[in-house]
Amino acid sequence: MGRQGNGGSADGAARRVVRVLPFLLVFLGLVFDLLTPPSFTGSPFFTAAPLVAAPLFSLGATALTGMASSAAVVGLHFYNGTGWRAEALTELVTVLTVSGLALLINQVVRRSGERLASARVIAEAAQRAVLPTPAERIGGLHVAALYEAAQADAFIGGDLYAVQDTPYGVRLAVGDVRGKGLGAVEAVAVVLGAFREAAETEPTLEGLARRLERALAREGARREGLDAEEGFTTCVLGEIPAGGGLLRLVNRGHPEPLLLYADGGVAVLAPAEPALPLGLGELAGGGAVPTGEWPFPPGSTLLLFTDGVTEARDRDGVFYDPAVRLRGRVFPGPDGLLSALSSDVRRHTGGGTIDDMALLAVGRPGEGQPERRRTVPVVRRGDKPPGDRV
Repeated sequence: MGRQGNGGSADGAARRVVRVLPFLLVFLGLVFDLLTPPSFTGSPFFTAAPLVAAPLFSLGATALTGMASSAAVVGLHFYNGTGWRAEALTELVTVLTVSGLALLINQVVRRSGERLASARVIAEAAQRAVLPTPAERIGGLHVAALYEAAQADAFIGGDLYAVQDTPYGVRLAVGDVRGKGLGAVEAVAVVLGAFREAAETEPTLEGLARRLERALAREGARREGLDAEEGFTTCVLGEIPAGGGLLRLVNRGHPEPLLLYADGGVAVLAPAEPALPLGLGELAGGGAVPTGEWPFPPGSTLLLFTDGVTEARDRDGVFYDPAVRLRGRVFPGPDGLLSALSSDVRRHTGGGTIDDMALLAVGRPGEGQPERRRTVPVVRRGDKPPGDRV
């Protein structure tokens, strides 16, 4: 956290320096011209000032900077007695021309900024549509989710999560689509759409996994953009029957979930047999993947995550191990767990990540445990999520 705080202060200081840089350039031009012989000129400083102001200031402030630079050129030449020379006129025309270009650049940058802001609003709306915020309580369980994008200004990528109350209990999914860009987002939408429908009707997790696999194959054949690379997905499917005392999981090539107990113990929920990701089942003969079962005692929390967690490395190349880092720690609820985990991953990496992270925590309340509220923030790289307390 200290490293991040210092980085934030340094960024703030850099922004303040950049904001005063156009005026500083005009001032340096004046000082240079006054302290040097008349054959030397501060014209380069005056020319640079409006160009620096263009992407930073409003149209009026950019025009004012250009006027100040032009006035400085004229005033200095008359002060030096060179106001009627050809050099003075050339310098003035140069500054005026650059100032005009700076006004044009200012308008281009402003329009680009407006388009970017509009795109970000659309991206946020798409994120809410594809990965909607889960309910605060589902089937008597506490739920928290967090999506943290590795790429700056990104809101959604190829990671996914879903939680749904069904006739078979609370069903959930966390997955990672192989691939990048819009193709990966398409695949995420396909997987989540198939999950939401099939979770209501498929009596077993194995059947649910087959439905998702067929959906990926169908869409891969129909859309050229959804090619083989984006056509397979690592995924964990889970089911917590009514009553909450049992946990079932099917793992299709995904990082192993963790079960965090009320006393700080951590269990790695490894499948009995490894399985290929969704979309590659035919390579294994299309056989059913066995469902693993574990007790889900009161006060415990199921934690699922994508490989943005397990592939996070520190400066020495050491991978982040969530089981080791979380063992012995007790959290106030699923939301506190995800906030702490996200912060701890960033601390491990020194503030940055190389892949998106989708986190989902489902807690079974213990006796007398109060209701908890949680949020599902979408965090861009370098931002500090709300509730960060590690």
